[in-house]
Amino acid sequence: MSINKDSQKAPNLRFKGFTDDWEQRKLGEVFNQTAEYVNPKDENLELWSVTVEKGLTPKTERYNREALVKKNDKFKTVKAGDIVYNPMNMTIGSVGFNNTNKTVAVSGYYVTMNMNQGYNSAYFNTWLKSDQAIRLYKLFATGTLIEKQRVQFPTLSSIKTFIPQLDEQTKIGSFLKNIDNTITLHQRKLEQLEKLKQALLQQMFPGKGETVPKLRFAGFEGDWEERKLSALFIKGGSGGTPKSTNKDFYEGNIPFLGISDITKSNGFINNTEKHISVDGLNNSAAWVVPRGSISLAMYASVGKVAVLNIDVATSQAFYNMVFDDDDLRDFVYQCLIKANELSEWNKLISTGTQANLNADKVKNFMLYLPQNHAEIKLISAFLKQFDTTIAIQQRKLDQLKNMKQVLLENMFI
Repeated sequence: MSINKDSQKAPNLRFKGFTDDWEQRKLGEVFNQTAEYVNPKDENLELWSVTVEKGLTPKTERYNREALVKKNDKFKTVKAGDIVYNPMNMTIGSVGFNNTNKTVAVSGYYVTMNMNQGYNSAYFNTWLKSDQAIRLYKLFATGTLIEKQRVQFPTLSSIKTFIPQLDEQTKIGSFLKNIDNTITLHQRKLEQLEKLKQALLQQMFPGKGETVPKLRFAGFEGDWEERKLSALFIKGGSGGTPKSTNKDFYEGNIPFLGISDITKSNGFINNTEKHISVDGLNNSAAWVVPRGSISLAMYASVGKVAVLNIDVATSQAFYNMVFDDDDLRDFVYQCLIKANELSEWNKLISTGTQANLNADKVKNFMLYLPQNHAEIKLISAFLKQFDTTIAIQQRKLDQLKNMKQVLLENMFI
């Protein structure tokens, strides 16, 4: 690849051998709108939808086909190679290609279209969801309110953008498709690891009404004992929130754990979005929870749990547990992950405007653990190593996605 200094009519990064300026064309020269209406039930077509995350994707099993396909509803066909997008969500990239070899049905509200000859589908498959394209959608979208702005096909077809010749489109499209395939493979590997971890948690801990696990390390036997969670840590308690009206309370260097931090943490807290001052700490119920403790969300992301890799203060939305035994801490951490994944907290939450836990319910939560500390240590170490493997795979996936983002910023105009 080579760097191009003319950023107006050519991208910053190009494959060698391509030097011609890109040509500005209307998207109406590239795409044709289609509108073939169909009754999915009569034609035995699968119902698909369009999402920002997955593009064109099958409706999940939670949708009832009979409820969806009503007599007066309109659905459109999306044939192999066609493109479909949601005009209301086009400004956030809700567009997908039908890369399958079959025809599917989508809501009649969606815009369906196909491509003219002389244009590469792999190139536009990526470009239509790129930041450069989304900026154009936002610029041309119609509607008085931002949240109700739409990009119908007449609007899309009028948008002008710089497009390379077909041979360069093909080169770029093939390159980016290979990156997408690599990302998909790493994503699948991550999902497989996460599913295996879930299976291990169910097999390595006793099930409901059981006192021994189905899967156990050799050399250990005997029933596990049931204990209250509060009997396993040396200090516990929720936090507090300094008054938000006092800005000085939020201009310190004490990390302040929030729900958004634990939601995106992948099980370990290394930093926080907000920080508070010493005065903020002293003028609230917050306290410094030491590194190595466990924080469990009682509000919003109920049951979400993380190990603290730094000292933090937390709001009252968390119950924090301090341990004097790292092996026991790691074992309890895995138990709490299992409880969250199996929705064991649901039967304990208080219903109201929000479904929340409280400190007493957390402290009184019952769990089983081996009577032999050596077994606790072995289980903890094994699952911790498994978590490390998952974290490494997640980092690889994130690096690939970041690399792709940098390439997209420089390979398109």
